[in-house]
Amino acid sequence: MNHHDKHKKFLDKISQKRIDPPALSATMPLTQLVEEVFLSYNAGRLREACRLYTQKMLADNVTVGLSLSGALTPAGMGMSCLVPLIEAGFIDWIISTGANLYHDTHFALGMDLHQSRPGLNDLELRENQVIRIYDIVFDYENLLGTDRFYRVLCRSEPFQKEFSTAEFHYLVGKYLAAREDEQAGRHRSFVAAAYRCGVPIFTSSPGDSSIGMNLAALQLEGSKLRIDPLRDVNQSAAVVWDAKKNEGRSAVLILGGGSPKNFMLQTEPQIQEVLGLDEAGHDYFLQVTDARPDTGGLSGATPAEAMTWGKVDPQMLPDTVTCYLDSTIALPIMGAYALANHEPRKLRRLMDRMEALTQQVAAAYAANKERRPE
Repeated sequence: MNHHDKHKKFLDKISQKRIDPPALSATMPLTQLVEEVFLSYNAGRLREACRLYTQKMLADNVTVGLSLSGALTPAGMGMSCLVPLIEAGFIDWIISTGANLYHDTHFALGMDLHQSRPGLNDLELRENQVIRIYDIVFDYENLLGTDRFYRVLCRSEPFQKEFSTAEFHYLVGKYLAAREDEQAGRHRSFVAAAYRCGVPIFTSSPGDSSIGMNLAALQLEGSKLRIDPLRDVNQSAAVVWDAKKNEGRSAVLILGGGSPKNFMLQTEPQIQEVLGLDEAGHDYFLQVTDARPDTGGLSGATPAEAMTWGKVDPQMLPDTVTCYLDSTIALPIMGAYALANHEPRKLRRLMDRMEALTQQVAAAYAANKERRPE
């Protein structure tokens, strides 16, 4: 074999396809655009993300967890993307910032948010009682009205007990779903959709949002409502433990980073390191982020780094994708691609089984302690 043939053989080995995309047309469908035009750089990573999510993560034996950072719901990501994906069975459990849940509530209550532009005069907005989130604006009354909703709701008898955040959001979702049904309009709240579909929603920092602020005020009134974040740790670990038994798999779809990302990934160290149960890590890791890894921050940490903590199965590293892109661009494209290329899945309704799942992991932990007492 001469040098040219040797080099060509090597090139063929690493080549996925020759770069020869079709010309754009007015009728080109999204799937074709992703497959044949999104070839390289972060477009290439987005193509890989679409394929990983649709072809592997949505297999029948895979439990899909989603983490949401920042405030995506004010931009309409809840009603446009999360609601249809939840209803299609493409999301099985969620970790979210409180901000996403609080702003999601505006839509369930029939409140409006508006697309505007960045660079507005913030002093003028303040004087006119207008709130701004970059290029989104809305009336200050949205905050006051949503605060009143949570205070009135959470003073009621069903809320006078201790909850995990998943249990609390599930009960809130029941009332938001009823509000939507009363309005007889389009389902716009992903918290309500999660209730209808039995999807748990955890918040890794329950005090770090306007919902938590209102619950804190109720505590000063003498409310018996309590949020137990340790119950969240056990319940989320129980979801992943259940996902991996009987040759099942666990997938994580991470939008952004921060505390929701860590809370979702720490389920594996909780199972392996703390509870001492035999496990290897999440099977599929898909992250969309604009954070750099070289600053040492969690938001930009790579799946290879997560593997060293036991968060990702080392045998599954080829099935990981990190796409350096804004989530508000990636999520609609990934969601539309998945809905176009995969049939709806049977709902897992993990909330219906949460108590049993937690008892299951508790029993495994107890049996392990008997074998290996500290």
